[in-house]
Amino acid sequence: MDPLLEPFQLRHLTIRNRIISTAHAPNFVEDGHPRDRYRLYHEEKAKGGIGMTMIGGSTNIAPDSPSVFGQLYAGDDSIIPWFQKLTEGVKSHGAAVMCQITHMGRRTAWDDGYWLPVIGPSGRRERAHRAFPKAMEAEDIARVIDDFAAAARRCQEGGFDGIEILSHSHLLGQFLSPLVNDRKDEYGGPLENRLRLTVEVLRAVRAAVGPEIIVGLRLTGDELSEGGLSADDCVAAARMLAEAGAVDFLNVLAGAPYDDLGLAGWVPPMGMPSAPHLPIAGRIRQATGLPVFHAGGIADIATARHAVAEGHVDLVGMTRAQMADPHLVAKLMRGDDERIRPCVGLGYCVDRVNQGKPAVCGHNAATGREAVLPHVIGKAETRRKVVVVGGGPGGLEAARVAASRGHDVVLFEAADRLGGQLLLAAEGRVRRQVLGIADWLIAEVARLGVDVRLNSYAEAEDVLAEAPEAVIVATGGWPEGPAIPGGGLTVSSWDILSGAARPEGEVLLTDEAGDHPAAVTADHLAEAGCAVEWVTPDRTPLHDLGPTTSAVALRQLARDGVRFTCLHELIAVSAEGARRRATLRHVLTGKTETRLVDHVVVEQGVVPNDALFHALKPEASNLGQLDHAALIAGRDPFVRCNPKGRYLLGRIGDAVAGRNIHAAVLDALRTCKEI
Repeated sequence: MDPLLEPFQLRHLTIRNRIISTAHAPNFVEDGHPRDRYRLYHEEKAKGGIGMTMIGGSTNIAPDSPSVFGQLYAGDDSIIPWFQKLTEGVKSHGAAVMCQITHMGRRTAWDDGYWLPVIGPSGRRERAHRAFPKAMEAEDIARVIDDFAAAARRCQEGGFDGIEILSHSHLLGQFLSPLVNDRKDEYGGPLENRLRLTVEVLRAVRAAVGPEIIVGLRLTGDELSEGGLSADDCVAAARMLAEAGAVDFLNVLAGAPYDDLGLAGWVPPMGMPSAPHLPIAGRIRQATGLPVFHAGGIADIATARHAVAEGHVDLVGMTRAQMADPHLVAKLMRGDDERIRPCVGLGYCVDRVNQGKPAVCGHNAATGREAVLPHVIGKAETRRKVVVVGGGPGGLEAARVAASRGHDVVLFEAADRLGGQLLLAAEGRVRRQVLGIADWLIAEVARLGVDVRLNSYAEAEDVLAEAPEAVIVATGGWPEGPAIPGGGLTVSSWDILSGAARPEGEVLLTDEAGDHPAAVTADHLAEAGCAVEWVTPDRTPLHDLGPTTSAVALRQLARDGVRFTCLHELIAVSAEGARRRATLRHVLTGKTETRLVDHVVVEQGVVPNDALFHALKPEASNLGQLDHAALIAGRDPFVRCNPKGRYLLGRIGDAVAGRNIHAAVLDALRTCKEI
C-alpha cells in the first residue's frame, strides 16, 4: 500500500490516512466564530478524502490575545455551537478533526480588540507585529493557564477529536526562546525553567478535559537563529515533555518568524527550498518516540510520501496543497496523481491573510467559496458549442470548465504557446514555479479534448464561423507606454521578459503597480548583469504584496545590488546620444531630479485588449452583460436582454481590467460553470 494511504492509530483515534491539513487561519471568521464559510472550507477537504483537518489556526483564548489575521476566538462559550456544527460536518465525511488554541503573547497588536496591553515573558518587541509587550507578572501567568484550560474545555464540548496547543513563536514559545525570554525568576534562565509554563498549561488542559481527548503541542524544532533555540535545545525540551507524559503528539516546525523573512521561512513561498525542515522533525520523532506531525513547504505527493516512508513523520501536513486541491487524497486513491492541481507557492493565500484579507488560492477560485462555487464541475443538461479566445490562465480555466461541463470547446490563441502572461511571469528566478499553473491547465484542457488552435489571432468573423452558442473573450491586456514627454523612449516590462528588448548597462525601472511584475522584471535584468535602480511612487517597493512574497523577492534583488528609490515618479524622458535622461519628481515635495541611464523600463499594468469583445457584443443575447448579483451568488449570470442574439458573450480577466491570476480564473469559473 502507498504509505500515504495507510491508516494511523493515534491512541484511540484511527486516522484513515497520513495526509492532514495543519492549523491555519484563512480569515473566514465571523465574529470570531467558524460559521458556514469556515465549515464548508474544511468539509470540502473531508469530502476529498483527507485523513484529518486541523482547524482554528492560532485560535485565541483570551481578550489580551486579539486577532490580527482573522483567527477564531475561544475565550467564551458562544463558539461552542459553531464548533459542534463544524465537527459534525467534517466527521460525517470520515475525517478526523482537531482545533489549535493559543495565546499569542507579543505576537499581536495592542491597538485592536479590547486595546489591552500585549503580554510576554519580557519586554522585547517583535518586528513582525511591532508591539512592545508588558512583562508578565505571576498573576498574568496564572490567568493565562486558566484561560488555556477553559478554551480546551470548549473545544472538547465542541466535538473535536483533539486539541493542539501552539507553542512555536507564540506565548509559550516566547517563554521557551532565549531570543525573547530574559526573565530572572523560575520561568527564565535554564531550559527547564523556560519550559515550565508549557508544562503547567498542558497539565491544566489535561485536568480540564480528562484522559479521553487527544492533546498535542506545536513545537519549535530549531529556531535557526543566532542566540535562539538550537536543535539540541528543542530535542531536549521535547524529551522532557515526552518523559513527563504531557502530550500525545508533537507537531514540529522550525524557524523564528519574528520578522517578514522569518515568516517566509516558516511558510515558504516561491523562491524558498521545498520541505527544508523534514530532518528536524525526524530527529525529534526519533528522540522522543512520540507521533510527529510536520508541515512546511510540502506541496507534492512525492515529497509527502518520502516524509512518511523514511520515518521523518507519522502524519504529513499538506496544508496549502489542500487549498490548491482539496480533493488531492481522492485523486491519489484512484490513481489520478497527475490530475492533482498543484500548489506552486504563489503565496497569495498567506499574503492576503497577513494583509487582513480572506485567504484564497492563487489558481483555485473555488477554495473558500464552497457555498457558491464547485470544486467538481457538473455536467450540463445540453451540449453546446463554446468558443474561448485567449490561452492565458483565464482562457485556459474557461476552456477547462466549459469542457468539464461536456461542451464542445474551441480555444483560439494568437501565440505559438499557451500560458499567456504566465510565460512572462516565469522569467524571473524567484517565481519560475508559476509555470506549474499553466502546465496543469494545459494538461487538463488536452485531457478534456478541447480543440486548441495556436497561432490564431481570432477576429469576429473567425469566432462566428464556429457558430458558437457561447463565447468567452479572454484576450488579456496590453502594456501601453507612459503618457509623459518622451514616453516613446521607454520600454515595457513585457519587452524585457519576452526578450524583445535585451538591455545592458544602467537601467531605471519604474513601477506604478506595486505587484510581482516589476520584481520579476528587476530579477531578470539583474540576472542579465544590468545595474538596476527601481523607482516607485509608493512609500515602499512591492507595496501591494504581503510580507512573505515581498521579503523573498526583495532579498534576491538586494543580493543583486538593485537600488530602491521610493516616493518618486517618472515625469519625462529625453535622449542624450544613445542614452536616456529620466526626470523624476518626488510625489510629496514636488522636487525633481534626473538620472542618466542606458534604458528606462516601465511597469504600469495593462489596458484591456477588448476590441473583439466590442465587435461581438451587438449580436450577443446578453449584449455582453453579466448580472453581478447572480455572479456573486453562483447562479447563471447571463442577462438575456437581446431577443435577436445568437450567443452568450462573457469577458474575463485582463480583457475587462488589469488584475491578477486569481481574478482571471475566478471570472472564468463563475462565468462558465452555468453555461
